[in-house]
Amino acid sequence: MQRTYHKTIVIHPHTGQFVINELPTLVLCGTVWVYGGMEGLPLTAIATVIALMLSLLLLYRYLYLRRIRYCIGTEQLVSEYGIIRRKVDYMELYRIVDFQEHQSLLQQFCGLKTVSILSMDRNTPRLDLIGIFHRDDLVSIIRERVETNKRKKGIYEITNH
Repeated sequence: MQRTYHKTIVIHPHTGQFVINELPTLVLCGTVWVYGGMEGLPLTAIATVIALMLSLLLLYRYLYLRRIRYCIGTEQLVSEYGIIRRKVDYMELYRIVDFQEHQSLLQQFCGLKTVSILSMDRNTPRLDLIGIFHRDDLVSIIRERVETNKRKKGIYEITNH
């Protein structure tokens, strides 16, 4: 029996995904900072406090996105995320049943996409890999590894077509 070894692929969401996710908050934060910096207008002190809070929120969300890591191994897809409390989800590749790729309008402008992986896993029936470069053909890589694992484990799909 021939053993297939694949190099582990580690992927992080692109930083542009942060701008896509947080665009309204970024605009609001910038606007409130500008208003808070103007003299002679009412409530500038409150606007500055709100801008500071929004800035801290944006910083947290940026760090959260940057700490997301997807590892595609030989037998598992591992998703790690979180800042203060890290969480790691393991998805056995042989449990994956389908894939979807989609792009929002802003993702199209930035050349990014979201790859959704649908599985029979109880804990993670759907895993979204966000902020992936559009040119990266992740689906075919994962699909090949899924098929290899299903063959290795003797799992065959039965359909009613």
